[in-house]
Amino acid sequence: MIQNKYKLRGAQSILFAILRELRFFFKGALGNLFSPAFLLILLPLILLWEILPRYGLMGPIIPPFSTVIAALGDLVSNRGFLNDIGDSMSTFFRGVGLAILIAIPLGLLTGWNIGIRKRVLPLFQMLAPIPAPAWVPITIVLFGIGAPMQVFLIFLGAFYPILFNTFQGVKDTDSRYLASARAFGASEFTLITRVYLWSALGAIIMSVRTGVAAGLVMLLVAEMYGGNTGIGFVMNEAQQFFQVPIVIASMVTLGMIGWFLIEVLKYIEVKLAVWKGGR
Repeated sequence: MIQNKYKLRGAQSILFAILRELRFFFKGALGNLFSPAFLLILLPLILLWEILPRYGLMGPIIPPFSTVIAALGDLVSNRGFLNDIGDSMSTFFRGVGLAILIAIPLGLLTGWNIGIRKRVLPLFQMLAPIPAPAWVPITIVLFGIGAPMQVFLIFLGAFYPILFNTFQGVKDTDSRYLASARAFGASEFTLITRVYLWSALGAIIMSVRTGVAAGLVMLLVAEMYGGNTGIGFVMNEAQQFFQVPIVIASMVTLGMIGWFLIEVLKYIEVKLAVWKGGR
């Protein structure tokens, strides 16, 4: 009986902690989106978007804002758009997750050790300027059309920003931190995990933000070239049939997904980089 009582209290504490963090997250995220300063810009733009197309002042192609919202509602209600969003996000997180798992350790090592840097970094510096969409034909040959091809393209889009920003963040670690740690007998492994990593954390999170944006671009490219589901597939199909409201509704959806993911990363930065002020 007493054990059950303590378990219930523990579960309640965890639930309250989760709710408190959710409140903190949404207060910051929605506070940015619905702040008076931003609404002063957003609402007039939406109003112009609604009015100008109705009077033919944005050309015959651009539909009013209300038409785009109606198209988005129809996609969700009648065309299984939520399933497409879920498929896209599954592919996206696999690609970006793979980029994070490889690029951050590699960036740490290249920033930490000059020998590794000289052997590895020039290769990536030569490959990085190649636009990720240029890899599409080779990727199709290697992986065929399907999920592996899409994941690899998203990985390519996210990999280089994360790698180079992590490397630069580690390379810029204050030498005083390193000297202090070595004075107390810290090993190189300790330096990497306790000094370099935490010193570069802000740069790493910023690199993941950039990687998320690049990954969303490549998600769209991958699904338009080789997919039968997802946001990019819906957009490509709508483009072929000249369904402009659906194309714009898909763009708005991608924009909102990108905004939400950036807000999540900002929340993580606030929680981990506790020495940094502001949000």
